[in-house]
Amino acid sequence: MAVSKSTGTLRDLQLALQLKIEELRQRDALIDELELELDTKDDLIRQLQIELDRHRCASQQAVGSGEAVNTAVQPPAAPDEPQRTKRQAISAEPTALDPSQLTDVTLTSYCKSKESNELIQRALMDNDFMKHLEHGQILTIMDCMHPTSLTKGCCVIQEGDDGSTVYVLEEGMVEVTKQGKKLCTIGQGKVFGELAILYNCTRTATVTALTDIKLWAIDRQGFQTIMMRTGLIKLSQYTDFLRSVPSFQSLTEDILSKLADVLEEVTIFSKQILILALAHRLTVSVSAICSPSLTNTNLWKHSSVAHFALLCKDIFVLLVCSAAHLHIFPRSFKQLIGGLDDVNNKQYDSDEVKAKLQAEADYFSSVTLNDIKIICTLGMGGFSRVELVQLKNDANRSFALKVLKKRHILDTSQQGHILSERRIMMEAHSPFIIRLYRTFRDSKYLYMLLEACLGGELWTQLRDRGSFDDGTTRFYTGCVIEALACLHSRGIIYRDLKPENIILDSRGYAKLVDFGFAKKVGLGKKTWTFCGTPEYVAPEIILNKGHDSSADCWSLGILVFELLSGSPPFSGSDPMKTYNIILRGIDMIEFPKKITKSAANLIKRLCRDNPSERLGNQKNGVKDIQKHKWFEGFNWEGLRQGTIDSPFTPTVEGPLDNSNFDYFPEDTEDPPVDEESGWDLEF
Repeated sequence: MAVSKSTGTLRDLQLALQLKIEELRQRDALIDELELELDTKDDLIRQLQIELDRHRCASQQAVGSGEAVNTAVQPPAAPDEPQRTKRQAISAEPTALDPSQLTDVTLTSYCKSKESNELIQRALMDNDFMKHLEHGQILTIMDCMHPTSLTKGCCVIQEGDDGSTVYVLEEGMVEVTKQGKKLCTIGQGKVFGELAILYNCTRTATVTALTDIKLWAIDRQGFQTIMMRTGLIKLSQYTDFLRSVPSFQSLTEDILSKLADVLEEVTIFSKQILILALAHRLTVSVSAICSPSLTNTNLWKHSSVAHFALLCKDIFVLLVCSAAHLHIFPRSFKQLIGGLDDVNNKQYDSDEVKAKLQAEADYFSSVTLNDIKIICTLGMGGFSRVELVQLKNDANRSFALKVLKKRHILDTSQQGHILSERRIMMEAHSPFIIRLYRTFRDSKYLYMLLEACLGGELWTQLRDRGSFDDGTTRFYTGCVIEALACLHSRGIIYRDLKPENIILDSRGYAKLVDFGFAKKVGLGKKTWTFCGTPEYVAPEIILNKGHDSSADCWSLGILVFELLSGSPPFSGSDPMKTYNIILRGIDMIEFPKKITKSAANLIKRLCRDNPSERLGNQKNGVKDIQKHKWFEGFNWEGLRQGTIDSPFTPTVEGPLDNSNFDYFPEDTEDPPVDEESGWDLEF
């Protein structure tokens, strides 16, 4: 009894500490705001000083030589650093089970001794990746791990093989080698092979038993089923409870989903700590909330408490749906959901735009593959090749033709992604998104006739310059924000934001390309596909929690960091190390001095671990990003109308000028004829 009381006291103190930490965090936020104001004034002083120095220089040179002076600022030389290479994105569909059926799935558990349970749990909690999972998920994974034994000399993992299983070593020793060279040995109580449960990957090393060994294992489908199932059950429970609150009954499903996302669970061990929490969080009196009927040993089960709380201004709303847990909504009700259904966030095509699109569709409906003449190659990707082409009857225009090998699509199970790419690009019309005019297919290839942007890739500019200044980064980021606003208003997530997927038109304006990983999930819905480039994926994707458009907000923060500094904030020697660095959080990253305080503040607010706290995923959507101090004075309307100058205007001599692109050799491979039928009929 004394031990239980002592444990409760310790937990009370832990909660009190958490409350104090939250108070300090709020003070830090206020300090950040004041520092931003100071930083903005410093930026203005620097800009005025630069202009003053420029005019002085021009005046002195004009007097000295009597000749015209070119005061254009030359782009900074690229710093000495390893040659930048293009990064390959990763995509893996989740378990084949229908998410709507996962809540009814019965998981298979395996009997274990108390010692085995403790060893597995310690191993999972000590692992850099697994320790970020919820405690209940770790217990379920431990319960579902099955035993396997191997004798000395047997191969557990073979370098180059496809992997799908993660292991915990209970007894014995194993050796890890790569290309025949020993890397290390692993003893009991350690986890290895964890990358394989995130997506289908090639094993990068060989693991061999040095002794007879005993292992516990779980495969990718089992792991993902656990992760998706626990997430869906929690989401269902939270939304059901929110529907029971009178003030929430008129809210739409997408808003309820956002509310459910921000609920946090805290176990309450004493009435004193509960009152402390209330006093700390609420601006209304505690006695007004804690009526005698509600402060009993069962805590609160009454939705009327939440209903009352919502009537108060600037409060920390409390929602309790069980005797043991207090669900806390960490922002004011109005701040989180106000404006989510604001029609100003939604974008609709005008009648003029619709008429133009219809005329365009009518024109391209008569175009065939025989009308297309290939000029040269503009780029190559993981699944495709992009050619510069012309229509034989129109020498004044050029297009980009994306060519995909059907057999490669089938071999990598990318049919769904390719069809989704076509549907999304046909739907999303924005000056900041590459246009898709028409698609074709034959027995070997799929073809997408696209708008040609001959200014080159943003990736090339970043490679050649090393990094960008604030003004340049602001412009390109603004273009990306406009593209994401168009997509998110239609319930579409992009999921592969990076400089490699941003292209410049002849004016120097940026457009998003390559929608192979984009997906229409609908407002308030989630998806579980592991998708994206390792340095850019959000924590919830890595942890298989389910993700939505807020994952794009995270990637936007990474993009701003990379454009300003020349490299992304999270990067490891292999994908798993990169993911572990991401899971530590943006606050663990030391920002280079070239990133100003206002830019750093924007990046950190975009890269919050909790998706509901990210700028761009709150009440005003992308408007909150556009109103951030880093964008102060930026001409958003001029960007939309195309009336402001871009920081870099590429040289484009004509419709066939490919000088802004790297050279690519011709494709000499002749792929096999696709014997499958049906899946590509949409093309």
